[in-house]
Amino acid sequence: MLRFNHMELTLPPGHLTRDREAISTFYNEIFDFECFDVPIFEQQGLLLRTDPETSQFLLITEQENHVQSPGYDHLGFLCDDRDKVDEILAACRERQATMPEIEIKEYDDLVIGPTTVHAFYVRYLLPIWFDVQVIEYADGSAPARDWHFG
Repeated sequence: MLRFNHMELTLPPGHLTRDREAISTFYNEIFDFECFDVPIFEQQGLLLRTDPETSQFLLITEQENHVQSPGYDHLGFLCDDRDKVDEILAACRERQATMPEIEIKEYDDLVIGPTTVHAFYVRYLLPIWFDVQVIEYADGSAPARDWHFG
């Protein structure tokens, strides 16, 4: 079975150099990503990894032809429970009070049959949104297979 390993996001030349520390700090504090520089394609990229094995990561680089996403293009992060989604949202709101460039989109719970999605979107200094969510299942309706790290 395929599993996502990484996603590369490109910024305009100069933006990663300018925003490297702010990107590292935000995504480390909000999502607990470990962030470090990596030499790649004759530049210093920024790698944001979710785990010590680097089995899932975002790679940020600079390119003339960079990602531009004026819509709701996003990458979804699945949390274990509703409380974790709310905890991350609260942390984003707290930072947004002094950092207005942090964008947040809040949504009502989406109920589809026996499934409820509790989520919000956040975007900061990167060209896409991040969908932070939990999927809750009514008793007896959870999928037979589920992915867990470790």
